Amino acid sequence: MGKIKVAVFGCGAIAQRRHIPEYADNANVELVAFADPILERAQEMAATYGGTSYASYEELLKNEKVDAVSVCTPNYLHAPMAIAAANAGAHVLVEKPMATTAEEGEQMIEAAKRNGVFLMVGHNQRLMPPHVKAKELLDSGLLGKVLTFRTSFGHPGPEAWSVDGRESWFFRKEEAIMGAMGDLGVHKSDFIRYLLSDEVAEVAGFIGTIDKKDTDVDDNATCIVRMKSGAIGTLVASWTQYKGGDNSTVLWCEKGVMKIGTVEGDEVIIELTDGTSETFKVGAMATNEKQVPSGVIDAFVESIITNTPPTISGEEGLLSLKVILAAFESQATGSIVKL
Repeated sequence: MGKIKVAVFGCGAIAQRRHIPEYADNANVELVAFADPILERAQEMAATYGGTSYASYEELLKNEKVDAVSVCTPNYLHAPMAIAAANAGAHVLVEKPMATTAEEGEQMIEAAKRNGVFLMVGHNQRLMPPHVKAKELLDSGLLGKVLTFRTSFGHPGPEAWSVDGRESWFFRKEEAIMGAMGDLGVHKSDFIRYLLSDEVAEVAGFIGTIDKKDTDVDDNATCIVRMKSGAIGTLVASWTQYKGGDNSTVLWCEKGVMKIGTVEGDEVIIELTDGTSETFKVGAMATNEKQVPSGVIDAFVESIITNTPPTISGEEGLLSLKVILAAFESQATGSIVKL
């Protein structure tokens, strides 16, 4: 086959810093079109990478025959755009959270199936070298069963990350639907499901807007989760870690402890109850300040070329989203929600 013709919907921070440059670096891809309601942004990308710019994704799909689409837009647009792209016969890579409701997620999965295309969700935490290594070690049985854990993702908030700063859609409830939980929490629900090869059975969520002004979206969440295996842990998402942001996970197991991303430079540390310990320097995790290749684009392209369904599928994305939605339900009702 020739090069995969790719279009990008939404030319904000995640598109500019990850999707577009990573497509451009992939020899199997030709970037053919960009859509953004702020047309100058799409034009700028087209000027840099080649291709045509559009102010609307509908126009783009009407005029271009594309093989694949990246959806890098505010959360509320993920479902309609992904479904439109699938209906146009394109494979879809959608940013997280894949959708804002479980129904939307199901409709997206259905649209991809109906059109015989792949749907992949950009849960890049699974692909980061420390996380790949941690899973390999855990699966080897070295640490025995996971008993308790904590997993956390926090930074100072989207104002430093988004191309619109404090004016970003991230802070507008009608476009974002959810804040830190949709931005960061869903990464961690996905990661813990993947790492433990386990599903969340119950969740209790404490979610609120603690410090960000003039916004209704959550800036912090602490959740308690019980896995099907019985393991209990906490999941934290925060936009107010103004100093010392966190993207770490610690697992306390039968035979020792595993620390992931707790020490700069020592990405995975295992300390066993027999007194031995080992450190794995396997390469850093991506941060907003330091972009390392996410691996998501290459995995998506590989799926298309080899005609192999993506491992980070729509179904996986939906299971991870449901954990976050359950945490919101718990916050709203004051009860523990069973999944």
